[in-house]
Amino acid sequence: MWIHWLIVALYFSCLAMLGAWGLHRIILLNWLRMPAPKADRAVDWSPAVLVQIPLFNEATVAQRVIDAVARLDWPELHIQVLDDSTDKTSLIVDTRVKHWADRGINITHIQRGSRTGYKAGALAHGLTLSDASFVAIFDADFIPETTFLRCMMPDLYDDQVGMVQACWGHINRDQNWLTRVQALLLDGHFVIEHTARFRAGRFFNFNGTAGIWRRAAIEDAGGWSHDTITEDLDLSYRAQLKHWRFIYREDVLAPAEVPATMRAFLTQQHRWAKGTVQTAKKLLRRIVSAPLPASIRIEATNHLTMVAAYPIVLLLTVLLPPSIVAREAVFSADLRLIDLFAVLATSGSVGCFYAATIKHAGMSIRRHWRNIPAAMAIGVGCSASQSIAVMEGLFGNDTTFVRTPKQGAVMGPVIAPKSVPLPMLLSCLMATYYIISICWALSEGYWMSLPFMLLFGAGYVAVSWRLWIEGSRTVEAAEMDTAHAAK
Repeated sequence: MWIHWLIVALYFSCLAMLGAWGLHRIILLNWLRMPAPKADRAVDWSPAVLVQIPLFNEATVAQRVIDAVARLDWPELHIQVLDDSTDKTSLIVDTRVKHWADRGINITHIQRGSRTGYKAGALAHGLTLSDASFVAIFDADFIPETTFLRCMMPDLYDDQVGMVQACWGHINRDQNWLTRVQALLLDGHFVIEHTARFRAGRFFNFNGTAGIWRRAAIEDAGGWSHDTITEDLDLSYRAQLKHWRFIYREDVLAPAEVPATMRAFLTQQHRWAKGTVQTAKKLLRRIVSAPLPASIRIEATNHLTMVAAYPIVLLLTVLLPPSIVAREAVFSADLRLIDLFAVLATSGSVGCFYAATIKHAGMSIRRHWRNIPAAMAIGVGCSASQSIAVMEGLFGNDTTFVRTPKQGAVMGPVIAPKSVPLPMLLSCLMATYYIISICWALSEGYWMSLPFMLLFGAGYVAVSWRLWIEGSRTVEAAEMDTAHAAK
């Protein structure tokens, strides 16, 4: 039947595309063997630096980040707390700004009265109030070391360098299984991807925080723009298209907090995926036609389109169970062994990638190997939510910036933020689909297909279960607040 041929064709097409991205991960690992570009950092140079802290309703972490930035060791420092908050955060900020101002720190509390342009708008507004040539940026959940500027600023002595990015650390890596998985996923980005792209001379991006910009690079690239929700990625590519050099400091860690709940994690991932698609729509044509080496244009294109893997993974997971029957009908042979090879070709490359991540991060693979299959499963489990984000970025024009909720000093059980019902519904449907499919595969003896099915099923069940548990906590918290208000 034609439907069998269609299922088989789509199934193998998904495998081929995911296999290609798997091959790209191996290429990145090969680039790690390249030596890091040499840099002369023994310079006695201390220009004025503006440090911007963009905040919106960050009551749990506002004091922590302000105190950390105020302790930065640098001769001439101006700190701007760009506060667009509508809650008690502004009172906390006002108190801490006065505290540090009384101690001689050049720090100002800036309130615009609106969120026009969101984070990009706040950063751009802050620049109009300062004439500093260098700008460091820290999001609310970061805690920079006092030596951060001393370590990073020498790289900007070369006037062709437009931005220097530090590596993210994770202060709550071991809080729960989800934070351990996220730490590994982020390490894959910073320890492997950023390092590899920098060493190979490819474009890489400023990550919105824990980096220092040369003001001239920002202005030459057209300034901060809020027509995407990943203003950092957008500006990064526009600046590099203007031939500004970026430097990545893998040896400088900027400690930060990762989301402790599934809802907060999906909120963050949704914004990153959607914004990446928006940036690709905006800049891909310029990148492809730019007078740059083909190797740079190809890698930049791959970087901005990698989020397409999410809907492909979602489609593959939908197709896997019916493809078992379809392949037997089309080829009149037992081709279930293909699924075992597919696990090795696609998931195997991902496993090698994260094993290398653990090793290059200086950790023990023997101790942390369990995080590898967990990261792979969660990547699959998030595919429903992320596919929605990709579609929104591709076909919509909404650039509303939704902040990632922060936990701050509270490291116990927390009330999860509300989330969009559709991703939760899709995740639950996929979890149910796979529970049924795994039972069917066991009853029919499709043993070769089980590794893939178990991986997919585990991801969807884990995401759905966490969302359901956190949803009940949110409802309980709302009821408690209502009761408290009534009293």
